[in-house]
Amino acid sequence: MKITENLMEIINKISPPNKEIASSAQQKLNNLTKPRGSLGILEECAIKYLSIRGNMNAKLENTYILTFAGDHGVAEEGVSAFPQEVTTQMLKNFANGGAAINVLSKHANAKLKVIDVGVAGDYNHPSIIKNKIAKGTANFAKTPAMTQEDCCRAIMAGAKIAEECINEGADLICTGDMGIANTTSSAAIYSILLDLPAEEIVGRGTGIDDQRLRKKIEIVNLAREKYSKLKSDPLAVMAAVGGFEIAAICGAIIQSAERKIPIMIDGFISGAAALTAIKLKNEILDYCFFSHLSAENGHSKALKLMGVKPLLSLDLRLGEGTGAALAIHIVSASIKIINQMATFSSANVSTEI
Repeated sequence: MKITENLMEIINKISPPNKEIASSAQQKLNNLTKPRGSLGILEECAIKYLSIRGNMNAKLENTYILTFAGDHGVAEEGVSAFPQEVTTQMLKNFANGGAAINVLSKHANAKLKVIDVGVAGDYNHPSIIKNKIAKGTANFAKTPAMTQEDCCRAIMAGAKIAEECINEGADLICTGDMGIANTTSSAAIYSILLDLPAEEIVGRGTGIDDQRLRKKIEIVNLAREKYSKLKSDPLAVMAAVGGFEIAAICGAIIQSAERKIPIMIDGFISGAAALTAIKLKNEILDYCFFSHLSAENGHSKALKLMGVKPLLSLDLRLGEGTGAALAIHIVSASIKIINQMATFSSANVSTEI
């Protein structure tokens, strides 16, 4: 399959970040006017960002937030507090500038792109990028959500958008999502790839009641039982239980890593896309910042199993890229620290007692 071949070609080009730059960044941080390591995670962010870029003088000036939208057939199982048409309605809200991600992207001085890769309804507006693979996925409780070909098409759609942003000068790509029932699909991805029972990963998503929560757990456990044999093939898992927007996020992550551009992962849904990408190529993990610990049940366990530490913990569970938009400020601050702080010698500050 040509699409799969193109995807694997991108994946095979991914190499680790620059270790020499990481060492130089650490040395520079150690010589700044502060006790060694006293800025904690800020120092880790600076080292990671510069080593990914492969340049001690790399700046953070052009951030893009990519919010991918798609619908999920599993919504018909009653796993969400909102009807499926809300996804289309939110496209209009994004276009009108009324969503949380509109506000937070402006606050972060980031360029927001909203991409329809699989929304069931249609909404046409110049600010909405149309790359619809299909009008929503199938209900994975009954049949695989996507064909593998459509799944790869969605991944490549996300890769293409990321590539365009990088060619425009992006130096940080942030992920975001919109799609009713996508926490169910994401929970199924985590459950299968991390071998977790649904009870340990499923949360309330949009704020479902106990009855819907029990149903959601039942559906994810059903998917785990039905598709666990695919665990060694992340693309097959994504096709079986994922969503077009989750697959597109996965593609954006893969392409950014190949181009050595850092990726800011949003929350629970983007995390499932990142997990899939990392399972395809472990080096991708080194290119990802995980913006925040979602309030969604199981996110903490999933991140721990992935071996990553989120930058923020604010009880967010909205998606859209909101957590990623807030975490931009942390990485930006870390770059300003390493670039603008004085060294002990330049400031004439003693390093001895």
